[in-house]
Amino acid sequence: MCDHDEHEHDHKHDPYVVGRIILSLLIFAAGFKLKPLFALAYVIAGADVLYKAAKNVVKGKVFDENFLMSTATVGALAIKEYPEAVMVMVLYQIGEYFQHRAVEKSRHSIAELMDIRPDYANLGGEKVAPDTVKVGDVITVKPGEKIPLDGVVISGLASVDTSALTGESAPRAVKTGDSVISGCINLDGVLKVRVTKEFGESTVSKILELVENASSKKAKTENFITKFARYYTPAVVGLAALIAFVPWALSVPGNWVARALTFLVISCPCALVISIPLSFFAGIGGASKQGILIKGSTFIETLANPSAVLFDKTGTLTKGVFKVTEVVSENPELLKYAAYAESASSHPIAAAIRKEYGKEIPELSSVKEIAGHGVEAEVDGKKVLAGNAGFIGCEPADRDGTVVYVSVDGKYEGYIVISDEVKEDSKEAICDLKKLGVSTEILTGDTYKTAEKVRQELGVDKVYAELLPEDKVNKVEEVIEEAKGSVIFAGDGINDAPVLTRADVGIAMGGLGSDAAIEAADVVIMDDKPSKVADAVKISRKTMVIVKQNIVFALGVKAAFLALGAFGMMTMWGAVFADVGISLIAILNALRAAKKTK
Repeated sequence: MCDHDEHEHDHKHDPYVVGRIILSLLIFAAGFKLKPLFALAYVIAGADVLYKAAKNVVKGKVFDENFLMSTATVGALAIKEYPEAVMVMVLYQIGEYFQHRAVEKSRHSIAELMDIRPDYANLGGEKVAPDTVKVGDVITVKPGEKIPLDGVVISGLASVDTSALTGESAPRAVKTGDSVISGCINLDGVLKVRVTKEFGESTVSKILELVENASSKKAKTENFITKFARYYTPAVVGLAALIAFVPWALSVPGNWVARALTFLVISCPCALVISIPLSFFAGIGGASKQGILIKGSTFIETLANPSAVLFDKTGTLTKGVFKVTEVVSENPELLKYAAYAESASSHPIAAAIRKEYGKEIPELSSVKEIAGHGVEAEVDGKKVLAGNAGFIGCEPADRDGTVVYVSVDGKYEGYIVISDEVKEDSKEAICDLKKLGVSTEILTGDTYKTAEKVRQELGVDKVYAELLPEDKVNKVEEVIEEAKGSVIFAGDGINDAPVLTRADVGIAMGGLGSDAAIEAADVVIMDDKPSKVADAVKISRKTMVIVKQNIVFALGVKAAFLALGAFGMMTMWGAVFADVGISLIAILNALRAAKKTK
């Protein structure tokens, strides 16, 4: 009951399967009066199993569950155990039906949750396919419709439901100038949206691709089960042959062929082969319900055993919404020079300086960004540097917040102070991780004083400040060398791609609209809540507990029943009930991984 290669299942076929089961049972009942009817009932119940077994033998895949079932039941017919042979196939089909329903339930729970693929876009008064819309086109999104492509609102005011992406039920208000992403639902108001990305590059496409490919990155446990089945099946077939022929050759009395056939039926490794991948699949589905996208079961395994979680500060633990709080200079044009110099930067600090300046900035061709240091630009024929104290060559100011120093034509002119706020649930995130026994650390390019203030406010264990991008990677490598478990890095995904890639698990915060986050990270948290890092660890631990339970349960019970079968203490009927029963219990246990973790 575990033909895991045939996992695609159409619910339209369910009545057909149920009909076959009922028909074979009716003919089976009549077989007690007219024995040839047992053969008909056997063919109706088991034709597909016999066909798959024959097809796989031709392909060279001899040892699979279809082969085991076919060998055991044909053998039972040969020794005139007709009712047992038919009932093996009937119960196998019942178990197969329930297994398919369980797998489909798990698949559909994810499919419904990720029902974000838009059907159409309103362009020029017509409904068109989203993949035909070009960047720069203006589309209309009416109340109740899905936003089909990423873009910027150019007119309108509405509430947007982002729950399919973030797991959050509270709607988000959007207005002119705000960015919106595909997959969200417009609850009220008409929006005019200028498209900024083609459909293939949109958030919804990337997320759907992510979910569809999640099963390709298998955990070590899954790979172990695949290898285990490869050796286990030939081994039990060999043991069954020994049970049948050795005692017969030695003239030991007993129905050894019947024992061997019973042993074969018991030996089907269905509970393991189905329930382990299903446990991981359900865990990924349960996480996605909470707005946490895990890119494969291998990351669930790694997330379940973390030693340390390293956080980027800006945009991860803090809101990343910067505001200029102080300008210290005798030069009245300092803010202008800084705004011009920062005109091409996408960093939130640069955006805060430009916002404070508040005037239109012409496009400059001479801007040069020096990663981790600052920017260099030519403004009104003057060479302007804006960045950290080391870059400018001045003494650092004793100020809370981020300080940007400015020099004009080699002369230090002053500094600008920019402040950021800690997110509401950052403290909860740190507390939850500590309860889980995980160390927390901050890695930031900001000043030590600013970083230390955040550390004390949140109760983080360690802080490493004034780090260049390459320093962050080096620091992660140091922590990995010393760690007993895995090392997780959580960042906002804008400039943390190298670190996200280097950590055992890279978690991108605020995946909404961030291409770098979705592509570089192993896990994407679809909103900006750092507390979901702890949720991801909890979900992964729960999933791994269920996986281990199923392994111990399936192997333990299977070993006991195999021993009973070998010593003639188990009938063919009991063998089938054992196989189907163990599998169904393991499947039901696996589906618990999809339930919300508190």
